Amino acid sequence: MSKLAINARTTTRPAVPPAPRWAELAAKATVLTTVPSGLWRIAFGFGIPVGFTGATAARYAEHQPGWGTVYVVVLSALAEALAFLTVGLVRPWGQLAPRWIPLIGGRAVHPLAAIVPGALGSAFLTVLGITAAVGGWGRNMAEPDSPHGAAGLVMTLAYLPLVAWGPLLGAVTIDYARRTLSRR
Repeated sequence: MSKLAINARTTTRPAVPPAPRWAELAAKATVLTTVPSGLWRIAFGFGIPVGFTGATAARYAEHQPGWGTVYVVVLSALAEALAFLTVGLVRPWGQLAPRWIPLIGGRAVHPLAAIVPGALGSAFLTVLGITAAVGGWGRNMAEPDSPHGAAGLVMTLAYLPLVAWGPLLGAVTIDYARRTLSRR
């Protein structure tokens, strides 16, 4: 079995077994869950009509394009970046930080440094997704200024994949924990 260097010192530890195919696919799917809502938000941020009407549309129109656009682009990029961290749970850089990262580059990633945020993020996103799917969307979509008809369907289809983000992250985190903690 190959050895994985922890840092520049001579300390080594056994390599972690590779992630199973299902975990790699789940990690990739996690990244894709944030894309539709991000694209929808960015379109909204650039003033493309997405179905809001009345006072709600007027309130958003004051800030778009402008700070509202910056906000939705940053929010979408942040969501995508956080989802992308899931890939680290199935790739070598989830065990050994890339050298270009300041302060920690080239050092081993302690498993709990990935497992704890992954588990907490998964729990939070799962509760948020279930809450939105069970009641949140219905309440928000019942507002008279909310998108209805085809616009409401497009918005729902854009946000629906986010419901899978938490459970996918949870499954990949459990696999990472199984593989990394069994080697300690």
